[in-house]
Amino acid sequence: MVNTSVTLCGIPMDNPVIPASGTFGFGYEFADWYDINILGTFSFKGTTREPRYGNPTPRIAEAPSGMLNAVGLQNPGIDAVISEELPKLRKVFRKPVMANISGFSEEEYAYNCARIDKEEQVGWIEVNISCPNVHNGGMSFGTDPASALAVTKAVKAVTTKPVIMKLSPNVTDIASVAKACEEGGADGVSLINTLMGLRLDLKRRRPILANVTGGLSGPAVFPVALRMVWQVYEAVSIPVIGLGGVSSAEDVIEMMLAGATAVQVGAANLVDPYACKTIIEDLPKVMEKLNIRSLEEIIGGAH
Repeated sequence: MVNTSVTLCGIPMDNPVIPASGTFGFGYEFADWYDINILGTFSFKGTTREPRYGNPTPRIAEAPSGMLNAVGLQNPGIDAVISEELPKLRKVFRKPVMANISGFSEEEYAYNCARIDKEEQVGWIEVNISCPNVHNGGMSFGTDPASALAVTKAVKAVTTKPVIMKLSPNVTDIASVAKACEEGGADGVSLINTLMGLRLDLKRRRPILANVTGGLSGPAVFPVALRMVWQVYEAVSIPVIGLGGVSSAEDVIEMMLAGATAVQVGAANLVDPYACKTIIEDLPKVMEKLNIRSLEEIIGGAH
């Protein structure tokens, strides 16, 4: 009998599989397809202080072994998330949820995190300092260690729950950003967000995306994500959540061997709404095949 359970920042999870923010809505949408309580948890849609419509369309472009997106943090705003979305989720999800919070200033990050910290159903707060598809915010905080440190400190000063900083891969040294977050008091880090990319419409001779550039996700980015998880695991002592191109139980185990305590699944959910369900069901079989008795025993096991 294998053991798929892990503990993330002090909170036990039945398994390490977490649908990534922006690919699973607010959860209840997927509850019509299967019992989402089989998930370890999930990270809900990135939330800002004010409602956002997001970027103009088109927002999605296909790419070899992946996709580009430039949604631009479309969300109903923190007030509506607390008053409308979380009550809907509570009817179908019994576990602690991961709240994904975005902002355009230290003050906004702190305000949103202080608000969501009071919600009983929220277990972890994932702070997105890595969104490449919004102007004058998001990724600008995640590409500079000093800015990442400042946001982490601001958020930790107003929260009681575990704070996980979501990092950008669009940097030359992701380990230095992770170390800055750890110095600021972060309880964990998640990586990677999408890589900047571009597609052109050959007939129009123009970018496909209205935003021009977008974030590349899917299997194409998996080796890059794995490399960065490896580097960050060696640089910090706080838990790492690995994500980027994960689409199978084997990918989950590979991420964990590289140093991930838990693993998020993103673009695969947009291709197949049952992706996470399938991965969770496959995990025990793959563990038995690889003679793995407990997932917690293999975290960082390849180092």
